[in-house]
Amino acid sequence: MAEEGNTMEVDGGIMEGGGQILRICTALSCLLGIRVHVVRIRAGRSTPGLRPQHLSGLEIVRDLCAGRLEKAEIGSTEIIFTPSRIKGGSLTADTKTAGSVCLLLQVSLPCVLFAESPTVLVLKGGTNAEMAPQIDYTTMVFRPIAERFAFKLDCDIRRRGYYPRGGGEILVKVSPVKNLTPITMTDRGNVTKIYGRAFVAGVLPYKMARDMASSAVRCIRREVNNLHVDIQAVQEPSDKAVGNGSGIIVIAETSTGCLFAGSALSKRGVPADKVGAEAADILLRNLRHGGCVDEYLQDQLIIFMALADGISRIRTGPLTLHTQTAIHFAQQFTKAKFTVNRCEEPDAENYIIECQGTGHQNPTA
Repeated sequence: MAEEGNTMEVDGGIMEGGGQILRICTALSCLLGIRVHVVRIRAGRSTPGLRPQHLSGLEIVRDLCAGRLEKAEIGSTEIIFTPSRIKGGSLTADTKTAGSVCLLLQVSLPCVLFAESPTVLVLKGGTNAEMAPQIDYTTMVFRPIAERFAFKLDCDIRRRGYYPRGGGEILVKVSPVKNLTPITMTDRGNVTKIYGRAFVAGVLPYKMARDMASSAVRCIRREVNNLHVDIQAVQEPSDKAVGNGSGIIVIAETSTGCLFAGSALSKRGVPADKVGAEAADILLRNLRHGGCVDEYLQDQLIIFMALADGISRIRTGPLTLHTQTAIHFAQQFTKAKFTVNRCEEPDAENYIIECQGTGHQNPTA
């Protein structure tokens, strides 16, 4: 168990001011054996304090390392987390809402990479939720890029769940590593493929998926007219999805293996073609800046860069507040050194994030 006298105080209301601070600080606390006291959790949000998905994330990290979690309940604006050894094993986390399973994975993945034994996680909640990566983004964009740090993430979508019922479930398997290898992503190359998936589930008509897909294709062709755009329209099988939901993800792949995405979920009263166009616009915006990762991936890579054994360099578009927040707390907890420099690009705003990682070691791997 971490020393009780040696506690890191964290203000959860600064910068991004949301659940991301809780996730990155809890994961680093667990990895480094540092007791952490987080106050003003989600202070700037319309419903401050812990929501069900945040509590589930904290509990799974606590269970992974047989740690101690105090003051953690729905609505609480402070927690104290005292970590112990990361054992791994089989664990289940259930938000019991449409809270995102991808955010449960975000907090637990760095920890299980340095566990004593392989880990199997059953994560339950929303697979395609607002204000979080869709599970398709996690499997199709995050996973292949994150695996460049030299680990394997096995993620099986057992059942999809949507707002407001949730009920989705993913099965995650991870074997521990000795350490993480640094990555370099500074050469974007040329876009070689654009593909995607538009889905409907439950009672929603298949025509919605087709309309989202064709609208996204039309949008993309206005700017990228030399490539075939392959967006599949899918009706989710009834045994593989809980409730009604629809949405789209569109992905661009480059000659150097960079991946970018735009995604959107349907909302009541918004026509399907508008949803498709929104996803396409997000993708195109992320292709214009000339970086090697999109705005949703940049912050998710920071913790792995901080832990890696050597210098990582990634070229990004404009820095998001999530990324600035992740860098701030990664430097506060670890000895990782980050520098951010703007590239001399006449027509685009992009940056090189460089990190001298700490070379965090797993003593049991």
